[in-house]
Amino acid sequence: MNFNQLLPMLGYIFNIIGIVLCIVGLTIAREPHRRILGSVLVVLGFLVAASPMLMQIIGIFAPSASGLLPPQ
Repeated sequence: MNFNQLLPMLGYIFNIIGIVLCIVGLTIAREPHRRILGSVLVVLGFLVAASPMLMQIIGIFAPSASGLLPPQ
């Protein structure tokens, strides 16, 4: 398994971890004295979930092939 095959799979893992961080952050932010910690966790979760797409937009990783065309 090369890196181009591993990257889409890691994208799903980053999305799940990011969503869990957002849910935990929103739950913590309901308490008034922990609102800042919850907000930080929500922003961190969003960045983790969006990191595969952001890395492709910035140009760190090349977008993976969609697989619509037959291999040559």
